Amino acid sequence: MKKILVTGTAGFIGFHLINKLKTTQYNIVGLDNINNYYDVNLKYARLKETGISKDDISYGELISSSKIDSYKFIQLDICDNEKITSLFEQEQFDAVVHLAAQAGVRYSLINPHAYTDSNVTGFLNILEGCRSVKTKHLVFASTSSVYGLNTNMPLNAHESTEHPITLYAATKKANEMMAHSYSHLFGLPATGVRFFTVYGPWGRPDMALFLFTKAILNNEPIKVYNNGDMIRDFTYAEDLVEGLFHILEKPPEKNSKWDGSVHDSATSSAPFKIVNIGNASPVKLSDYISAIEDALNKKAIKELLPMQPGDVPFTNADTSDLISEYQYQPKINVKAGIEKFVLWYKSFYDQ
Repeated sequence: MKKILVTGTAGFIGFHLINKLKTTQYNIVGLDNINNYYDVNLKYARLKETGISKDDISYGELISSSKIDSYKFIQLDICDNEKITSLFEQEQFDAVVHLAAQAGVRYSLINPHAYTDSNVTGFLNILEGCRSVKTKHLVFASTSSVYGLNTNMPLNAHESTEHPITLYAATKKANEMMAHSYSHLFGLPATGVRFFTVYGPWGRPDMALFLFTKAILNNEPIKVYNNGDMIRDFTYAEDLVEGLFHILEKPPEKNSKWDGSVHDSATSSAPFKIVNIGNASPVKLSDYISAIEDALNKKAIKELLPMQPGDVPFTNADTSDLISEYQYQPKINVKAGIEKFVLWYKSFYDQ
């Protein structure tokens, strides 16, 4: 059995990925620092669902899941270079899926150092770990935010991403370039995956679906930016991790046809790849809100506001590579995905 490290497993996407990987032939080590960016009780609840008890967690110590025989968890900060180095030396990971990061576009406007610490220094530690044990495939989370000022829709991974408009996006762009340099210098197969507005059960409390659902149920106004005219390529979490698994199973190879005189950001003469995962069916924010209202059977009180700094009006993923190279296409539409989230939310918060 191959051994895999998944970072960020107390987080939203990491939690769903563990539930996918538990049905596969991987021995899994999950890692998370369990920081307080948002409610840690939700993080501990996710861990509990995968058989990791809060009472058993001790920083820097591997513990076994009570529910998944192939799963162990360690509380560890990816910025802790000494312990990350030791973990790689001890476990000799065949593959790594790196999801741990300081997330959130707007938070990067008020706490920028959290982003450079986790997303740049922490990522470097992961790269060094992969290099030291000759990991056969590093899959790492990037974001649609790297497209920044690009308005050429649908957003194609092969095109330039030189104009990010938030520090969060800039750190993720830095991840892509750092990973490419390690692929080029050390032959590390690395795939960067650009996520497009992920949503679903067990989601983050700072994201729109969570905020809107909570406010509507509590008869509080929701803040609707750009008067609801923004368009997003909403991607259901289980669709995303299914796509991640397809990508994980196909490490990139050197592209012998790659030409340095013709710009192509998604492939390289090194074993490196960039891939979009999105639903490829953009939805207007006002329609997204209507779907939440329908699922809750309750109307929202809307506070219409202008566009926020760091926001873009439109995202739409070009997923042609995902379909042609990995034979995968997300399936869940927004209406069905929101209904699943609302069922989870009401159950989790006993409403």
